[in-house]
Amino acid sequence: MRQFYGRSAHWDAVSEVLGAVSDAFDVSDHVADLAKMSTTALLTALGWSGEVIDSSQIPARPGRSDRLADLAAATGSTGYLCGTGGLRYLDARPFDAAGIPVLFFHTPVNTNDPLWHRSRRISSLWALSKIGPRELANQLAVHRDTHRPGAHT
Repeated sequence: MRQFYGRSAHWDAVSEVLGAVSDAFDVSDHVADLAKMSTTALLTALGWSGEVIDSSQIPARPGRSDRLADLAAATGSTGYLCGTGGLRYLDARPFDAAGIPVLFFHTPVNTNDPLWHRSRRISSLWALSKIGPRELANQLAVHRDTHRPGAHT
């Protein structure tokens, strides 16, 4: 990782995320724990200060879409961001019943923007190293805000 990202102007931010993930290996070897730690470390680098709640702590119905809608409702979500993989199976009815709009995520077509230029083939660490935590957070916020229900693009 240092060899690939070490020359980045944003190496300090990347190194901090990698350090947190590396430390997680000392505590657990469960994929779920490592995934949670890596996601939390990246979000923290972007300025997020939310709370992580394990889904096992939240009562939810069985079934993919019902469960996701229950989890979204229990956490006070104002929308559910669904990627292209989820488009194949997500049933929006449980979300509609909970008053939670499903927001379908598609990468922008703007090929001049380094964040989205090769977004289907890059990692979050690449984006962090390329444009830094502040700009990455800003661009993600802009993308989020333009895809909220009622937003005009």
